[in-house]
Amino acid sequence: MKVLNQKELPNSQVHLEIRVEGEEFQKGLDAAYRKNAPKMSVPGFRKGKAPKNLVLKTYGIGVLFDDAISETYPAAYEAAITEAGIEPVEYPEVTVLDINEEGYTFTATVTRKPDVKLGEYRGLSAYKPSVEVTEEEVEEEIEALRERNARLVEIEPRPVEQGDIALIDYVGKKDGVPFEGGTAAGHQLEIGSGQFIAGFEDAIIGHTPGETFDINVSFPEEYPVEDLAGQPVVFTITLHAIKKNERPELDDEFAKDVSDAYNTVADLREGMKKAVEEFKINQAERTFEDGLLSQIVEGMEVEVPQVLIDAKIDSLVEDFGFRLEQQGINLDTYLAMIKLEKADFRKNFEGSAINAVKTSLALEAIVKAEDIDITEDEFNAELQKIADQVGIEVDKLADMIDRAALGREIAVTKAVELIKSTATALDTPPSKEELADIIKNNTTVLDIPAAGEEEKKDEE
Repeated sequence: MKVLNQKELPNSQVHLEIRVEGEEFQKGLDAAYRKNAPKMSVPGFRKGKAPKNLVLKTYGIGVLFDDAISETYPAAYEAAITEAGIEPVEYPEVTVLDINEEGYTFTATVTRKPDVKLGEYRGLSAYKPSVEVTEEEVEEEIEALRERNARLVEIEPRPVEQGDIALIDYVGKKDGVPFEGGTAAGHQLEIGSGQFIAGFEDAIIGHTPGETFDINVSFPEEYPVEDLAGQPVVFTITLHAIKKNERPELDDEFAKDVSDAYNTVADLREGMKKAVEEFKINQAERTFEDGLLSQIVEGMEVEVPQVLIDAKIDSLVEDFGFRLEQQGINLDTYLAMIKLEKADFRKNFEGSAINAVKTSLALEAIVKAEDIDITEDEFNAELQKIADQVGIEVDKLADMIDRAALGREIAVTKAVELIKSTATALDTPPSKEELADIIKNNTTVLDIPAAGEEEKKDEE
């Protein structure tokens, strides 16, 4: 493999012209022959049994070129970007220029990680909220804990009230004909939850278990099912029972049920206080960290390739869709309900994606500028931490994990700690004017070239 030409293009793209010949190309031809020989017929021989020279004389060596290229260009491309010190962020656009029995030349246009010009990242300042836990916050956590441990109990028949859980059967009809999805039996509906279309839940209030009755409602104009959108329908309701969530008593037995670590209500309160405090400490640390990183992003200079932004948007949309599925709805249905095209929906994530990509590039540049490395002990400690979290033996995890990716993640974490260790925590958040001054005063530029640029400069 030879890199005949390397040209920098706008938008962090690089155009490479690469030559594959000699033994490297011959190995590709041999592999292509082994692949195709069983399919080649030569008069007087069974398929795959004719001598190689006779097969090539019959078909011509050109019949092997496409497969020879497929066999050799990936390794040649990888060697070329390694030699050039390029870290690609997407698959290349490959074009074969010429080929003969001696070899071939191809071009690869690839988008690489962009050059980054960092502003100051040491000695910054950002707001860090103070941590204080009130009795009210502790009681809120305990009440939420009781709510999560509540059990559903049936109560004596009486008229349905707001907040009740009604056990119902229902049959929905449009113009006297049942419609798809409009029938259910034994459904538990919390009155006031807004699960059903407007008017449905309110119409059940005041009815008593044992009753069967009709309610008249209309589907909203924006309802995703076209045949029902804006249409009046009738639901026949049979009310079987009323249920309530009964929360457990706040006593020592409840405390013991929550955790083996608690024996009394006092233990439970202390445990909840520590949990709230830990949460608020983490939240304050995140606020401090985000404030510092936002200044670094504001003070940096970088031209972010669109492919990186698109990839991050893909990730954010996928995560959003996953969370929707946990609530029992898929993304396409959700978009139909809110009447939004997917392309327009993706635009909502663009700002977050750009910020996330810039933050990542800035931290990687700091790792490079500070020559941050990780020790074997640091790597093993993080590996053990992950193994404990996922419940897998560390030796098995070591065989499964991408060591390079984990190493980069640890290095970035160390970069964040470096930024925070040299920063000042403010008791009050800075005003917009103060923040602008902070960013303005942190404009000393540190040029962090993309991978391979140092080698090129040394050669010059």
